[in-house]
Amino acid sequence: MNDGEAVRGDQYDDESEDYVAYWQGRDYEHAAEIAAVKRLVGDRRYELVCEVGGGFGRLSPVLKEYADRVMMCDPSAKHVAIAGRLLAGHPGITAHSMRPGQLPLDDGSADLVSMIRVMHHLPDPGPTLREIARVLKPGGRALIEVANSAHMLNKLRYAKRLRGVPRDPVDIRSAEKAAEGGIPFVNHHPDTVVEQFAQSGLRVEDKLSVSNMRSGRLKRSLGEDRLLAVEQRVQSPLAALNFGPSLFFLLRRGLPE
Repeated sequence: MNDGEAVRGDQYDDESEDYVAYWQGRDYEHAAEIAAVKRLVGDRRYELVCEVGGGFGRLSPVLKEYADRVMMCDPSAKHVAIAGRLLAGHPGITAHSMRPGQLPLDDGSADLVSMIRVMHHLPDPGPTLREIARVLKPGGRALIEVANSAHMLNKLRYAKRLRGVPRDPVDIRSAEKAAEGGIPFVNHHPDTVVEQFAQSGLRVEDKLSVSNMRSGRLKRSLGEDRLLAVEQRVQSPLAALNFGPSLFFLLRRGLPE
């Protein structure tokens, strides 16, 4: 991966990319993420929520349940246009274009910043995390999802080779896809990410393990309703094990001394 990959934001404008279609047939994953969002932010009310890389606004209505205003920001012009149409009937939600790593907000203006399904496109998340900290009010919170390289199945795979999970980001693209360039896809080690949060002035308050039963076989045998019921019960206890492929962190920007 090169530095150019980390700063691009137009990959989803390509006609070959259809993020709306990607979510068709992923009802369990979508519902699991909604459950995590509600659990982490549901006991508070926010004036302004900034949603970073919100795509077509998939989770914007959920965040609006807990906020007066939601600014959905995305670097893809195609996504912003789709979100504008899909969210037209949702007062208080607006879709905005953003440059990668640059949010259209003043310093200390947001009560909550959400960034879900974005970290796996950031080989170096540091600049984006610092930008999130910049726009948060002192004591404001961030909800950040991380594609987890240290999930349980991966730990077992590495253990069979008598190796530990790498602390650096792991590119999960095939060699052919990586050579073609395009959208970076990386998984992050949670211990490394927590250090990067701290370096950006963000302190972990809570964590959930999400999409813990992401399995076609389980979906077919248990059904998505029962699978989701189990998912909701295990998100918190499995977080300590970094069990699932996705980790949701609730973070707080440090208060001035």
